[in-house]
Order: sequence, then C-alpha cells, then structure tokens
Amino acid sequence: MQTRRDPADLSTRQRSGFIGVFDSGVGGLSVLRALRRAAPKLPLSYLADSAHAPYGERDAAFVVERSLRIAAHLIDEGACGLVVACNTATAIAVHALRERWPAVAIVGVEPGLKPAVAATRNGRIGVLATRGTLASDKFQRLLAAQTDGACIVPHACPGLARLIEQGDLRSAALRDAVEEHCAALRREAVDTVVLGCTHYAFVHDAIQSAMGADVHIIDTAEAVARHALRRIDVPLAALGDRPVRLLTTGAVDTLRTIASAWLDFDCSVESVRAAAADQPRRKCPST
Repeated sequence: MQTRRDPADLSTRQRSGFIGVFDSGVGGLSVLRALRRAAPKLPLSYLADSAHAPYGERDAAFVVERSLRIAAHLIDEGACGLVVACNTATAIAVHALRERWPAVAIVGVEPGLKPAVAATRNGRIGVLATRGTLASDKFQRLLAAQTDGACIVPHACPGLARLIEQGDLRSAALRDAVEEHCAALRREAVDTVVLGCTHYAFVHDAIQSAMGADVHIIDTAEAVARHALRRIDVPLAALGDRPVRLLTTGAVDTLRTIASAWLDFDCSVESVRAAAADQPRRKCPST
C-alpha cells in the first residue's frame, strides 16, 4: 500500500527536475496557482497550448495528438511528473499519455461530481463543461458511477473557454456568456454547480453572482494539487525560490499579461516552438 506523504516532504524517486503542468491554454493556471500555494518552493513549468486552444472544441484525435506532443516536450526537458490541467485532455488523452510513459506519474483533472453529490441539498447538480468533456467516455463513466440518486444536469458551454482565453475577465461578451449558461442551470433549479473546465475557475465569482449566493460552486483545483503532490516526487536538490516557468505556443505578451493579472507569484514567460504543430515531434524516452 502506498504511504501518504505530506506535500512539503518531497523526496527523490523518479527522474529529475520539476513538475510539468499543461492545458490547452490559460485555464490550467488555476491548478498551477493551487500547486504553488500548497508548495511554494516546488519547481514548476506550465505549458499553455494557446495556439490550439481550447481543446474542448476540437475532435478527439487532435486532442490526443496535441497532448502527446506537449507532454513529450515537458518530459524531454526533465519533468518528473505531469499534471494534465485540462478536463478535455484528461477525458480524451490521459490514457494515451500513461501508455506512452508508464513510469511517469501523470495526474489528471475531472469534474467534481462526488463532492457535488455530498454538497447538494435538493439533489440537483449542474455541470458546466466543454462539449468535448461531456461527450467523452470518461465523463459518461463518471456520471454512471454516481449512485446516490442525484439529478445531474450537464450543460455544454461552447465559446466560454475561448472568451476566457482572451484574458479580459470584465468583457461584456464574457459576462453575457456566463449569464446565458447560468440561466440554463437556474431553469433546472440546481443548487450546486460543478466547474468542469479549468478555465471556468477564473470566472468563479461571475458564476456565483449569476447563480446566487445560496448555490454551491465546486472547483477541484486545490484537490488536484493535493493529489499531485502526493503522487509526484521532486528531488530535494531541485527545491528553491525561483520563478515559475510559463511556456506558450501562442502569444508571449498575452500570457504575460494574463499571468500578471491572475497569479500572485513571480513567473518567467517564454515562447516554445518545439511543441508547435508545424514542428516534427521529438522522439522521447519511455521513462
């Protein structure tokens, strides 16, 4: 049986270096933020595939290919474990990632249906997510596993992640989109809402306002961070006070602006071309 460890007690077990975190774009910064707050001296590198975001509006084959390419880049650079901070990539591609790198700890995210079932008072739960996540076999299995009699109302939010990706959380278009999607759940009389996309954490307050103060909002970023810190070991020699490294396949200035507004710790920001779609994928070791 695996022994549970305190997140601060990180020892050497796997390769070397850092924990790699990736998402189709900036949404996974919510998980990165939770990791940094839980373990401030942990070396972290985040890769936003913003040139191809959001994955939730892409077909499954594309999501698998991009996830393999992004993971390969991080592992080539020395990641000792990965956090797939994207619900769609987890739902569609995490199995392929674990098959490709069986010796690397890979932690995914999924909509928090179990805590939502525990939190609901009237048994009616809404799930805000992308079409890709809701259509996946993984989500359907997760849905089928809820046996407590709750009524779960999945609601796809096309375009919402893309609006958040633009970085302006006060835009009228984003505000209107949040209101439209929340109105659909209000009509279903849900008293608990699951954020099924890591992007949506950054409009948590807008969703809370649109749903009402009495509605529970379930975000799993902190739970994912705790699980990742239990699963992934980083060499003690790698720990220290250094900026979190942010990489993007998209516009560096956009990521820098978003990071400075959304994150409360130092970050370096750079472009990564090795993971771009028009570059051949590097051959990676299996461990």
